[in-house]
Amino acid sequence: MKTRLGCLSKQSDSYSDFSEFLPPARETTARCLKLSTDEVVRWSESFDQLLSHKCGLAAFRTFLKTEFSDENIEFWMACEEYKKVKSCTKMMSKANKIFKEFIDVQAPREVNIDYRTREKIKQSLEEPSSSTLDEVQAQVYSLMEKDSYPRFLRSKMYQEIVNRVHAHSQRRSI
Repeated sequence: MKTRLGCLSKQSDSYSDFSEFLPPARETTARCLKLSTDEVVRWSESFDQLLSHKCGLAAFRTFLKTEFSDENIEFWMACEEYKKVKSCTKMMSKANKIFKEFIDVQAPREVNIDYRTREKIKQSLEEPSSSTLDEVQAQVYSLMEKDSYPRFLRSKMYQEIVNRVHAHSQRRSI
């Protein structure tokens, strides 16, 4: 059992190929291949910098998958999309879908939140607003910022991205 758990805990540390994090869209992929060292280093300046950059977000999502905690970023992204919904009907539908997928007890991709918050969200689903999920989204964001983000920055995956982008920029300048 210890051996199995040891393999799982080392999985994200032994990540050697970051190409998987590149988004499928051609223009975004091309953009990610042309990242500057400064852009990648900026990801380490703040969690917001990382999430606001398409390639940074994609790399972080891939990292979380290696740690089996990608439900956090998927939930955060679903909340960002939810905030853009204007129609009351669509808002109710989307809020309920997010609740069933991420918040409800035993949800398939349940995020780690306290009972009080879960119950508050459940009650607010009767008349959802664009801010219905703000509190729980903030909790999950804080968890990622304080826990997953520092591990991402220390990971071999991130270091490999920095090294490859730096090497690529050195070749371009020659």
